[in-house]
Amino acid sequence: MYPYEIFLGMDLYTILFAVGVILCMVFIRLQSDFRGLRAGLQNLLLFNTVAAVVLGYGCAVLLQAFYNFMANGKFEITDSTGATFYGGLIGGTALFIVIYYVAGHFLFRDKYHYRHLRTASDMAPACICIAHGFGRLGCLMAGCCYGAKCDAWYCIKMVNLGYKVVPVQLFEAIYLIGLSIVFLFLFKKGKKYLMPAYMMAYAVWRFIAEILRNDYRGESVVDFLTPSQLISVLLLAGGLILLAAELYVDGKKGRAVPTEGETHE
Repeated sequence: MYPYEIFLGMDLYTILFAVGVILCMVFIRLQSDFRGLRAGLQNLLLFNTVAAVVLGYGCAVLLQAFYNFMANGKFEITDSTGATFYGGLIGGTALFIVIYYVAGHFLFRDKYHYRHLRTASDMAPACICIAHGFGRLGCLMAGCCYGAKCDAWYCIKMVNLGYKVVPVQLFEAIYLIGLSIVFLFLFKKGKKYLMPAYMMAYAVWRFIAEILRNDYRGESVVDFLTPSQLISVLLLAGGLILLAAELYVDGKKGRAVPTEGETHE
């Protein structure tokens, strides 16, 4: 809608993306304070978030370049290559896990970070959703990730296209910001299994949203699915597997009987 520079060479996409990352870090601090996590672990989570965002963006571009390669046989990265959220999610998550375990090994000799891995996992959905939601508002301003052409009252004219389209970016932003509030509330209520819930909730939404989109997204190895729909199916399956694993672990803990003098943290 407004893909122009505002100041210092930054456009609304960049500004909104930065706002999303900052809010993500605020959410981490709020949730960490609520659970009483050590300052050292809070600092690790904040540093890890910045590192994951930086590498994640690079992975988002690389995955889009791979999609383009599947479509035209050319693997190249230019200013017009674009980026895909799933690439950032996969790459950023992988780096986050590596840093969490490696840095945690040296920072917490008592394995404090191991004991709070599930806490960090349950914190993540609200943080990811708020950052992603503002990122989608940035996409709306930049004129990318748009939907099919339409003339309905809810459609928005894209300056770069010259006609009205379904504002998929806006719909997704509303959905994600709403999810972030829900996950923040559930976390404060002490609810568990928030990461698998996020994985499944976003996978279902993204699969449907892809039907509404009309921008170029490359090709996948499955002809009748877009690249993001294919990953959505895998993400949904991963969410179900993670949920089953967490339920199994909690079931074993619930059946464990402490020996005399033994306590569980």
